[in-house]
Order: sequence, then structure tokens, then C-alpha cells
Amino acid sequence: MNGSVKTENEPRNAPAYFAWPSPRRGAPAVTVVAPMYNEAGGAASLVAEISDALEGVDREIIAIDDGSSDETATALLNSPVRGLRVLRHKANAGQSRALRTGILAARSDIIIILDGDGQNNPADIPSLLKVLLDGAPTYAMVSGERAERQDTAAKKWASSAANGLRKRVLRDGADDTGCGLKAFYREAYLRLPYFDHMHRYLPALMRREGFAIKFVPVTHRPRAHGASKYTNIGRFLVAIRDLTGVLWLLGRSRSPGGVEELER
Repeated sequence: MNGSVKTENEPRNAPAYFAWPSPRRGAPAVTVVAPMYNEAGGAASLVAEISDALEGVDREIIAIDDGSSDETATALLNSPVRGLRVLRHKANAGQSRALRTGILAARSDIIIILDGDGQNNPADIPSLLKVLLDGAPTYAMVSGERAERQDTAAKKWASSAANGLRKRVLRDGADDTGCGLKAFYREAYLRLPYFDHMHRYLPALMRREGFAIKFVPVTHRPRAHGASKYTNIGRFLVAIRDLTGVLWLLGRSRSPGGVEELER
């Protein structure tokens, strides 16, 4: 994908008393987490694309069937992809919870997340991974931004309006938090407060903890299988409520300005 990496300004306060953990013994280098809900038609092809994109990389792929009513789990279980783990929610709990389930189960310290509907292109994963690994220690996440949206005009308009409002209110530096493709350190994610729909506010939440973020343009594909799980009105109403909550979280955050361990 052509385009330049957009670097967010360094946060005012560096993360307090933090160093990226050493890789766990026997753990894969990367874990890819893909939540899916009623995606039987494209589940197997998506995990195959992820596997191809990371050929030669020690990785695991965790697909979370978020209480699907179709044959998503069966399609995943029949996949020949090496290193694929399939987790299943007994009831639909939403994308943020599915992501959290996968991240908590991950054995790697580096996480890649992407939407399970196939609109994120797994071929973009290596470029995000390289930017993350080449970044300074304060960079916790690299977030994709869709260069050319492959959605209906109404959906693009609604998304643009929501992104504009969120960016002005939260000042998170993100033009497109609706892009599901992101790479980050698991330890950084585990520092964040969990709530439903938090996946749309990861840049603001990372900044709250003192981390910096980079943004990389990525491709976006038209949906080939299944149907969108949201309506424009529903998404807008939830966004207003969530913005209020995230503003509260940001306002209630205090930094110690740094932590040092004293010699005894």
C-alpha cells in the first residue's frame, strides 16, 4: 500500500515505569486475532490469507466465533491453516469482547487485530508489523487508516461524520478509528480500561496511558460475504454515549510524571 506513515505527536507524559517484556519462551512472535460473527462464507479464506501474509513468520492465528448462528465455527475448524486456534463465545458479546477474548488467550507479546468480515486486507499486516518493530519504545500501536473506503456512500458519510466528531472531541490524532487493522503490544493493551466498543477508541486510550501511536494507510476491500452488523443510526447513537464515557476516562486520568525504583 502506497502512502506515508503518519506519526502522532509524542504524549506529554511518557509511560510510567514501563519496558516491553522479553518474549515468552516458546511463544510465537506474533498473534493475529480476528473476531467473527456469522462469517461462514469468508472465514476459511480469511485465515488462509492471514497465513499467506505471514509466511515464514512464527505466528498463531486466533479466530473468535462470537456466538454465530451460522456455520462460522465449522468453517474454521475445517481449515487446514497451521497454528489456527478457534475460540467460541456461547452468546454474541460484540467485537470488543471478542477481541479481548482473543488477546487474553494470545501467547505472543505482539498482537495484530483485524475485522473478520474480510474488508481489511491481510497483505497489509507485514507493513504495520515492521513500523511497530522499528518504532521507539514509547510507540505502543500502529493503526491502519483506510485510504479508499469500499462502502456505500451513506456508510462512508456516517463514518466520516463520526470520525470528525471523535477527533475534535478526543484529540486522538486518528482520522479513521473504524479501521479494524492494528498492531500493538499486548502489555500496552492490558493497561487499558475495558468497556464495550472500546476497540473504536484505542488511540485515545493508548494516549491516556502515555503511549504514542503511528498511523499507516492501508487498503480496504468491498464486503464479499455476510452483512454489516451495524446501522448508521445505531452506530451514531452508540458513538455519542461512548464519547461521553471516554471523555470522562480521559478527564479522570493522572500521571505520576515518571517512576523510578530507588536503591536500598
